[in-house]
Amino acid sequence: MKMSDKKEILNSDKAPEPVGLYPHARRVGNLLFLSGVGPRKRGSKEIPGVTLDHLGNIAAYDIEAQCHSVFENVRHVLEASGSSWDKLVDVTVFLTNMQDDFKTYNEVYARYFKDNQPCRTTVEVNALPTPIAIELKCIAVVDG
Repeated sequence: MKMSDKKEILNSDKAPEPVGLYPHARRVGNLLFLSGVGPRKRGSKEIPGVTLDHLGNIAAYDIEAQCHSVFENVRHVLEASGSSWDKLVDVTVFLTNMQDDFKTYNEVYARYFKDNQPCRTTVEVNALPTPIAIELKCIAVVDG
């Protein structure tokens, strides 16, 4: 099998468990494709910066706290998969409230990505699968 044909399914023991039948990442050749990563904490339904009401609906949220958490989770997946933050080449960001959250998200993003500036696309979506306000879909390079 040529290296370009090599396909590996990879998971992190630090990132939150997937909410469906998919891996945290999949390596094909020297590229690493991450599934959507949100801010949830591993081993719980806790979402940093989110307050739910008694029915499980979002009562309040802090986009800055969610940004920090989602970036940390992406880092966990990258490191568990043999890559690193500085090897990100493309980031797609999904926000549920572009009007209210873009400015804060953009400021936090700039701190994390000041040294590595991957291509980026940011889109607003109506909802995400869990009560979160941000999710990232990333592509990175893996050495070897």
